[in-house]
Amino acid sequence: MQFHTDLIDDGIRVRVEEPRLDAAIAIRFKDRLRDVAARHGPRILLDLTPVQFMDSSGLGAVLAIRRILPDGHRLELTGLTPNVDRVFRLTRMDTVFTIHRDPDALPPPPAPDDEAER
Repeated sequence: MQFHTDLIDDGIRVRVEEPRLDAAIAIRFKDRLRDVAARHGPRILLDLTPVQFMDSSGLGAVLAIRRILPDGHRLELTGLTPNVDRVFRLTRMDTVFTIHRDPDALPPPPAPDDEAER
């Protein structure tokens, strides 16, 4: 399981360097990303640009990572290829995740929450 990380303003960008995110690597992917997420945050930007194929195990691993993030952390996605994007749309997971369409345009950090400033 190969991936590359870059620190960003409010977290970390993780670029998956695998052509497939499937049952063969889903458990290792989830375990390694959980470790990265525990050390960085609050935003984890998962760049799936190289991923050409994702099955239900890969999708399940991405969902599992989202569920185990500490409070206040968030998982966002970018670089979905047409096949991977189709998986997210067919399963309606495109409504669950924030998906940035352009992996080269680093999304800005979110505006501060008014409640958090009080």
